Amino acid sequence: MAEINPKSICLIAAAERNMGIGIDGDLPWNLPNELNYFISKVTAVSTPGKKNLLICGRRSCLPSYLSAPNCYFVVLSRTLSAVPDNANYLCQNLNSALQLTSIPPLSEEIETIWVIGGAKLFEEASKHPWCERIYLTEIMADLDCDTFFPQLDFHNTFKLVEGFPGVPKEIQEENGIKYKFQVFQKVPSSGFEN
Repeated sequence: MAEINPKSICLIAAAERNMGIGIDGDLPWNLPNELNYFISKVTAVSTPGKKNLLICGRRSCLPSYLSAPNCYFVVLSRTLSAVPDNANYLCQNLNSALQLTSIPPLSEEIETIWVIGGAKLFEEASKHPWCERIYLTEIMADLDCDTFFPQLDFHNTFKLVEGFPGVPKEIQEENGIKYKFQVFQKVPSSGFEN
């Protein structure tokens, strides 16, 4: 088996006040500008010719995500037997998706790995050693949700970065819903106890 070359993993999501991220397999809000922000982040590459790897669960693949340029799409599923339309790869779990980054041409092409949902995948990816950052839009509303972003330690494990480059600082408003873009950086572990 090929050695896996570490890549940066970023999570990206939007969550309402109770950390809800979805209902009935869809988003509980209609915020086109917030979705455009999402697409701009996951499709941006700093080096020409590079691409990003987007990983999502079977139920988190919304069609608008699957039209993003500069990306390869991996759908995770233990039940599907064929690669879904508009996706590039089908894997059973996160580790098998990450192993793709060791196989040419992906080993040379992938710049960043973006995890775009769902809830269980967010939780698993947040604990992975390659996970560096979480882009989490705070939706300032209480909305009905049946899927929730995992409870993460946003004080010690991940810290809010004020003024992160390329992330608007101002509160946004769209369709009567206010929201704020946030970035949390993983705190490096010291490797020893004080």
